[in-house]
Amino acid sequence: MNETKTPSLSGIPLAVLFVLLLAGSAALFFYGGANQIHAALATGIVVFVIVAFLSKGFFQVQPNQGQVMLLFGRYAGTARETGLRWANPFFARRAVSLRVRNFESSKLKVNDADGNPIEIAAVIVWQVVDTAEAVFQVDDYENYVHIQSESALRQMAQSYPYDSHEDGKPSLRSHGDEITAHIRDQIQERLGRAGVQVLEARISHLAYAQEIAQAMLQRQQAGAIIAARTKIVEGAVSMVQMALEQLSSQHIVELDEERRAAMVSNLLVVLCGERGTQPVLNTGTLYSG
Repeated sequence: MNETKTPSLSGIPLAVLFVLLLAGSAALFFYGGANQIHAALATGIVVFVIVAFLSKGFFQVQPNQGQVMLLFGRYAGTARETGLRWANPFFARRAVSLRVRNFESSKLKVNDADGNPIEIAAVIVWQVVDTAEAVFQVDDYENYVHIQSESALRQMAQSYPYDSHEDGKPSLRSHGDEITAHIRDQIQERLGRAGVQVLEARISHLAYAQEIAQAMLQRQQAGAIIAARTKIVEGAVSMVQMALEQLSSQHIVELDEERRAAMVSNLLVVLCGERGTQPVLNTGTLYSG
């Protein structure tokens, strides 16, 4: 069921007309009663009853609000024109907010794609765009938004690892834009039937579960140390290669294979060591007598 527009009239001119009719009916009532004119008395009562009944058709529409109209249990349309309006007095009305709303989901404990227990929560920004679907397709669209959003978040978290150990593989911690788009699409797929549009969905909390948090922290630290050592070794090897090439090209010293290996070993110790090295000065010859 899609939203349709219901015809309604501006309420201010009708309100002025109804006030005049009520004043006229009161005048007829008192005039007929004072002069014993039964026709005037009856006319005044009839006009008053009719105007009072028609006054039930007045309603207000606030900015970013829709009034869903029902006629004897059937959907008659939605009024979105703001201000004082008037429609069929037999209509039953229900106000639906069209404003942008947001909420933060509860912290969910789920297993990521690697089977590690994690805690995750998200902020969802949403808006009703079809009042008919929001009212008639689901029982309580606000509760439906909360439950389905958490369900989509849980399913999304199970599709990615918390942290990727392979270059280019998306993870919850490293690929923010891709994860955000996935969450939004997953939630929108569920909420589309309720006339709701998801404007934004972002992770607000992400952490390992407490029972493995310490172990995973040590694992991350070890990974960082390995990555740093890899960079250091790569740099040291390139510097040693450059040093050997410079010594050879400029004919500063000629090294045989054994002393070349010793020099490479010493340079790697100097470049890769965590502490500063203590130099040893050799005042004699490099070769034994």
